[in-house]
Order: sequence, then C-alpha cells, then structure tokens
Amino acid sequence: MMGAARSRRDPRHRGRRTLSTQTEPAARTSTALAVSNLEVVYRDVILVLRGVSLTVPEGKIVALLGANGAGKTTLLRAITGLLDIHRGKITKGSVHLDGRDITRDDASAIVRAGLGQVMEGRRIFAELSVDENLRTGAFTRRDKAGIQASYERAMDLFPVLQGRRKDTAGYLSGGEQQMVAIARALMAEPKILLLDEPSLGLAPLIVEQIRDIIVQVNQQGTSVLLVEQNATMALSIADTGYVLEHGRVVKDGPGKVLLEDKDIREFYLGMGDTGRRSFRDVKTYRRKKSWGA
Repeated sequence: MMGAARSRRDPRHRGRRTLSTQTEPAARTSTALAVSNLEVVYRDVILVLRGVSLTVPEGKIVALLGANGAGKTTLLRAITGLLDIHRGKITKGSVHLDGRDITRDDASAIVRAGLGQVMEGRRIFAELSVDENLRTGAFTRRDKAGIQASYERAMDLFPVLQGRRKDTAGYLSGGEQQMVAIARALMAEPKILLLDEPSLGLAPLIVEQIRDIIVQVNQQGTSVLLVEQNATMALSIADTGYVLEHGRVVKDGPGKVLLEDKDIREFYLGMGDTGRRSFRDVKTYRRKKSWGA
C-alpha cells in the first residue's frame, strides 16, 4: 500500500450530496476551500488572525506551516465553526466551502456540507472500541449502504485496524490512535479533510506511514489541508504550502519550491544559522547579510 501511495494520480471526483439547509447550495467550483482576508479576535480584545487568505484547490493537498502560537489552530477553528466555544469570533473576512459561504455556520452544518477534521492530539473516544469510534464518525449520515462502504474503505486504508476493531481505542499505540482518528473523520465522506499536526509525537517510521496514507486519501478524491510543524513531511506531499506567523501568511508557493527555499530550510529544518526566533527574523537576517556583501 505504501509504495502505491507515493505515486500521485488524478483524483476521482465524487458526486455532491444534497445539503440540508434552507438556502440553495452554490454551484460547484474547482476550489474546495477558500479563506479570504480572515480576522479572528478572542474575548473581544486579542487579535489572533490578521487578514489570512489561503485556497485549497479541489483534489489537492495544501500544507500550512507555522511555529507554536502562529495561529494555525485558530484558523482551523474559524473554518470548522468551533470558535464560539473558545470565546473567539470572526470579525472580518469569509470562509467558503465548495463555493458555499460557511463563515457563520455552526459546526454540525459545516460537517454536513462536506468538511472533516482530525484535531491535534487525536481526540478519539478512549473508552470505546475502534469499531465504535469509526461509527461515531458517520453520525451525520443516514445512508446505511454508504456508511458500510465508507467503513470498508477505512479498513482498506488502515489494514492494521482490521484485527483491532473490537479493542478499546485507548489501549492502542499512538500511531494506531492517529489512524483511528483519520478513519473516523473519513466516515463522514468529507470533500475536504483538515489535519492538525498528524505527525505530533509519532516515531519517524509511523510519520512516514501517516504521510503515505494522507497521499492515498487524496488520490481517492479528498482534498486535504495539512497543518504541520514537520515541514519536511508536509511539503514533500503538498501541491502548495503557506507559512503562517503571528497571524499572517508570510510566504506561500508550490510545496517542492518551499522545501528547497533557504529561509524555510534554515528556520523549519534547522539547516543554516541558529538562534533565529522567527521565520521573519531569518528573512531579515538573510537580507542584511546580502546587503553587507
């Protein structure tokens, strides 16, 4: 499975499901997710996102890089409708999913519209079995045949889980729990999957497996927004990458180009001068060196 996952091919497009909303869905677009000039404030005083814009084209993988505190998790909360429970709100800008404005929608409506998320730290139901965890991912669906097809797809993607289906999820290894979290999100058949630090705390070999699974999920037709601090893993599979710092996008471009970028390599991969406290510091430092020469 892993070897096949590395060979990229054109994703297969699935038909759109009918949305249970009062408004008519927008016409299908080639953009899975569009965030435009987004500003987010916590507790009415703390400005966290400062005009963030990014696009996830349909059928592509987009990586979002940033150090701790850059605003990555806040951006995901804004996209998924989870800001309210953290006393945050969008004060400017918009979020569109498949051409439909979801800026003010609640989380359940956004899931039904076709967005799935795997949160940082996995957030599985530790007391439930693997099987029960996966079934909870389909709670917005009523099509029994479709749910069973999604379940079989998950078992194909994660063969290690086939023999653990009745095991208590909390007793699985970290890598297996991450697989459960991804499989559970896929049970909703999302058009786009948001992954928040899926490599966090995992051994290098498991990180490679998770990377290959993300590629395979994308090949099956699901667009992906991958939020990571592991720049090597993220940019090695991303069609496009964005760098977020202090609530702003400070750089973007093709994944392979960013992977070879000197500033990215110095700050995120530790190649070059040390002691830089931010990505912006690296760029400023490099300009000064050029001017001094």
